[in-house]
Amino acid sequence: MSLVALVVRDYDEAIAFYVGVLGFELVEDTRLDDVKRWVTVRPAGATETALLLARASTPEQEARIGDQTGGRVGFFLHTDDFARDHARLMAAGVVFEEQPRNESYGTVVVFRDLYGNRWDLLQLHP
Repeated sequence: MSLVALVVRDYDEAIAFYVGVLGFELVEDTRLDDVKRWVTVRPAGATETALLLARASTPEQEARIGDQTGGRVGFFLHTDDFARDHARLMAAGVVFEEQPRNESYGTVVVFRDLYGNRWDLLQLHP
């Protein structure tokens, strides 16, 4: 899988959050017409998977902003240093729903992006 579309309200505010706050890299930002852009971001160091930041263009799409997965955690951000990235995201003002917890598979915490989509920050056990 190469791209996952994420419906957003505004391209520039989404770039500011995913790049400026989460630390993703901006892969592409190409203007397609007067309104539409092709904007992709990916976690630093990732090579195979990226997010397509797709600006909502209909009332139906606008209704899905922040709830693309029906309230479930729908996005999983892996880290090789949980403590470092958790502290960095907290300092950047990311909203966490809980305290970090240790599970059989690794250390995890749920956070929300600027639209309310739920994410796991996750460091898997070796």
